[in-house]
Amino acid sequence: MHAQARGHVPRGRLRADLVYLGWQHAGPQAEPGPMPLPPPAGALEEVSGDWLAAQRREQDLLARPARLGSALGAAAAAAAAACWLTAAVPPALAVTGVAAGAALAGWCVRALVRGERTLRAQVRAEQQRVQRFRVVQRAQLAARQDQHARDRRDWHQRSAAVRRRPQWYPATVPAAVSRVDVAGGTLAGWSALLTMIAAPRLAAGGEVTVLDLTEGGVAGDLLRLASAWGISPLVWVLPQDLARLDLGLQLGAESLADVLALTVAAAGPPADPAQPPDPARDAALLGRILAVLGPGASLAQLTAALQALAQIGDPRRQLSAGTLRPDQLTALTAMFGRGAEHLVVERAWALEARLRLLAPMGTALAAMPASRLRVAWPDRRGPAVTGRVLAAYLAVALTEVLRQAPADRPAAPWQQAICVLGAERLPGDVLDRLADAAEGARAGLVLAYRSIPAHVRERLGRGSAAVAFMRLGNAEDARAAAEQIGSEHRFVVSQLTDTVGSSLTDTAGGSYTSTVGIADSVADSGSATLTAGRSRGSGRSGPALFAPFGPASGSASRDSNSSAAFSDSRSVTEGISASTSWGWNTSRAAGLSESRAGTAQRSRELVIEPHELQHLPPTAVVICQRGPDGRQVLLADANPAIMTLPTATLAGSAPASTPVRA
Repeated sequence: MHAQARGHVPRGRLRADLVYLGWQHAGPQAEPGPMPLPPPAGALEEVSGDWLAAQRREQDLLARPARLGSALGAAAAAAAAACWLTAAVPPALAVTGVAAGAALAGWCVRALVRGERTLRAQVRAEQQRVQRFRVVQRAQLAARQDQHARDRRDWHQRSAAVRRRPQWYPATVPAAVSRVDVAGGTLAGWSALLTMIAAPRLAAGGEVTVLDLTEGGVAGDLLRLASAWGISPLVWVLPQDLARLDLGLQLGAESLADVLALTVAAAGPPADPAQPPDPARDAALLGRILAVLGPGASLAQLTAALQALAQIGDPRRQLSAGTLRPDQLTALTAMFGRGAEHLVVERAWALEARLRLLAPMGTALAAMPASRLRVAWPDRRGPAVTGRVLAAYLAVALTEVLRQAPADRPAAPWQQAICVLGAERLPGDVLDRLADAAEGARAGLVLAYRSIPAHVRERLGRGSAAVAFMRLGNAEDARAAAEQIGSEHRFVVSQLTDTVGSSLTDTAGGSYTSTVGIADSVADSGSATLTAGRSRGSGRSGPALFAPFGPASGSASRDSNSSAAFSDSRSVTEGISASTSWGWNTSRAAGLSESRAGTAQRSRELVIEPHELQHLPPTAVVICQRGPDGRQVLLADANPAIMTLPTATLAGSAPASTPVRA
């Protein structure tokens, strides 16, 4: 739970001028990545069998003519020799045939041998090339393996650096902040936050007082931590330990009367806003009773005196028990006149009903060593009314003790830290007096509220206080907390319109027309007519030879005529026409327009939405405080065990780039 118990010493040191509220994560770190993989060995280069087979096939194709020629030459030589032996051909011709066949076969065999020699040379060259390539491959593989070894060493160094790099920084508020208001949270979250706040105070030599009004034993982890550190805490579980509680008993009679009157007012039912309670009457009554009882009166004697005034039971029982003396009882009964008897009895009844629960307090005080850690809380198994009275008395009495502290006593801020858990159970005026008393005594005050009722909402962050929000399951409380945190301009939508227009129109036109026309025509016509005519005729009739063609007849006649006529005509036409037109038109138009418009729209959004506050982890704390640059809102983790992590440091603070964006 703490560094020394676990054997870890956090880097840095605790500072007394800071109040530690949690741990802030610095964000994701640059991871070194996966471990480098070793380079693949790979197969060394070999002479390809396919290449050898291809070379052999090519050589066979090239050597095929030589093999055929050698066979033909051998066959020719053999045939010529056979012919010679059988004397089939002349010897000279046979010798020539044998020589020619042998020459052809020898030349082809030589070509075959030369081809085989060339193939073997190519194979040897390929083997040498592959061998040189294998040497290069081995060298490259060795280089890659050396590089992999260097990369692996570098990876291990980076991994170790990342593991040693701080990732958790303390989330703090300056000691100039006199109060920290905590709204929301669970019992487990409050236990972590209380340990986170109180442990540095104790480690720095300060004092811590815890009033746990939740009846849940929230300070259990802090008590175990203090015991591990060798600190013997003073613990009061009320009402069982009321006899050992001395809080407020060292006050004077007047101050004690004020404390008891305010306790009764705070433990009573909710007051009517129109008629707030006036504890002055109760304080006056209790002061007079204490004056009668004398110095050193106990609360048991005060309760017996109230019973006597309220006429509860037989006063002789008080005398026989030794709680009151006869003179005290006589003085009490004669203190008020008959006119006020009814009022005194009524108020004595009301006071006795509340204060009788405190009667055992201080009756069994023992010499207890001083301790820098004091814890008091009401037991959950006690009656509800008793719990309310005890809670009110603890807060009011502690306030009065702070008020009675010497004003000239030098004390550093937060040298004495007071933590009140479940403060929403106290009325608003009690909270105000406690906050003022703690600020006047230069004591740090932590007020933790499980819920945010109206009187708490009015006091959150009042004065020089920082506000911390934890999980708020209630929707109404979450909405009030989101409004308390506030809103900001998340984005700005701007519209800027700038229009400049200019138009110029210039039109010019001109026309010129000139037409000249000349028409000239001449017509000349003439005619002559000469007519002459002559006619001659004859007829004859013949024999029947021409009968098929008609009857034959014959006749003859002659006639002649002539005529002549002449005509001539001429016409001349001449004309000239000329026309001229000229014109010029000009039009000009100029226009200039300019418009400028600028608009900006800004949108505000809540820094944290209410539903995010409803789902915070139990130990998550949203811290709101005033910084040099205005409001600061940070998200922290109040788990005190983070101090034991090797990546946690107390030196410095988290980078400014980690504001809350829940």
